[in-house]
Amino acid sequence: MVAMSRLNRDQLVQLAKSEISEITSRDLKDWQDQHKPMTLVDIRERDEFVQGHIPDAVFIPRGYLELQIEQHQPDRGAPIVLYCAGGVRSALAARNLKEMGYAHVISLIGGFNGWKNAGHGFKVPTVLTEAQRLRYSRHTLLREVGETGQIKLLEAKVLLIGAGGLGSPAAMYLAAAGVGTLGIVDFDVVDYSNLQRQLLHGTKDVGRPKVESAADRILDINPDVQVIPHNAPLTSTNAFEIIRNYDIVVNGSDNFPTRYLVNDACHLLGKPLVDGSIFMFEGQLTVYVPEQPELGITGGPCYRCLYPEPPAPGEVPSCSEAGVLGVLPGIVGSMQAVEVIKLILGIGEPLIGKLLLIDTLYMSFRTLKVQRNPDCPLCGEHQTVTELIDYDQFCGFPGREHVVA
Repeated sequence: MVAMSRLNRDQLVQLAKSEISEITSRDLKDWQDQHKPMTLVDIRERDEFVQGHIPDAVFIPRGYLELQIEQHQPDRGAPIVLYCAGGVRSALAARNLKEMGYAHVISLIGGFNGWKNAGHGFKVPTVLTEAQRLRYSRHTLLREVGETGQIKLLEAKVLLIGAGGLGSPAAMYLAAAGVGTLGIVDFDVVDYSNLQRQLLHGTKDVGRPKVESAADRILDINPDVQVIPHNAPLTSTNAFEIIRNYDIVVNGSDNFPTRYLVNDACHLLGKPLVDGSIFMFEGQLTVYVPEQPELGITGGPCYRCLYPEPPAPGEVPSCSEAGVLGVLPGIVGSMQAVEVIKLILGIGEPLIGKLLLIDTLYMSFRTLKVQRNPDCPLCGEHQTVTELIDYDQFCGFPGREHVVA
């Protein structure tokens, strides 16, 4: 057997540095200023990272580097810059990544301390508490979420229109996911007929305002969530005032006047609207995002592109007349929650310009492409709807909406 040579600490570090590339803090700052493609990884321990980190760095503690690096950079040929506190741990780690096949791994000379001493800026991150790290651990394991994404969820403000069939699963899953602020608009009280599908409420809540029982249920699911109840009908008088305080709106209303009102208000305020509807065994889901050229956002169609004007009173049967499968809103409302989370995190492909049709009798899912209507009175080339309209007198409010599949 060939005896392995014994190296002391300094010899091991020197050997590692002889086999890798290093970069100065000045050169790294120049790379950042030039927007040079690279993956910058902070491999320090959590208690070091929370005191400050180099902007745009990904946090992977040294003990997890080899296990998690592929989630953040699967391309073995892409440049990776590692840094620790002083440049020693990163040099040893860079050598290990080279053994994994990463060809361009670079260690920052002097580490984070050298970066700070050179006068370069750093960020002190918002971090999860220990209790939050445990609660959201299954989220933070996902590369697309991570701790940074979870903090985005905690900082997000989402408004739910309705605490009924669609609002119940949407609210419960958004609360469990850690969306920090949930507003709920509903002026109804809990009725026995609601309990077949509206899981925010229980038998003990019959007769209570829905916003109250909903708040109790949400806070039981997750005390991190701030619940803002709006126990009033949404009208042209208060819609702007309520909606403008939120990032995203979830429409779970079951009547035409509110659907048009919410669509118009969101479009005029530039707010994304996650829209769902149900009828008997069928459901629909889509996302309306108004165009915002200053932010580089190309908008899709709006609700009026599909349905320019509301139907005549009595033309469409209500759920109380035709019925609805109790499980159906659970499916559609949960999907609405998924779309909200995608919008908050900026991941995946939201249902913008797409209409998802669901038929639970045959368990079929179809996605139709929907384009903006140039003649749309709200988002078309010749806008005629410039202010909010209360359609109660036209729709026979409180009639319910039938989903056209």
